Amino acid sequence: MHNTAFDYLKPTDDQVEQMSTVREAAKTYAAVLDDVVPDGPDKTYLMRKLREVTVWANIAITRQPDGTPRT
Repeated sequence: MHNTAFDYLKPTDDQVEQMSTVREAAKTYAAVLDDVVPDGPDKTYLMRKLREVTVWANIAITRQPDGTPRT
């Protein structure tokens, strides 16, 4: 694990734009899931996982595969 794994990395302007695109796509997908999946524990789980995946996508945008910060 890279020594900056727990540090805040200020995203570049391009990364901010990419992160926004990911969040908007996740919101769209979440709305579809909310419409078609019945309420219950499975839906709760999948919505939490979608949120988690969105966070990890944003992390991936700011880091190289080895964990070093992207520039």
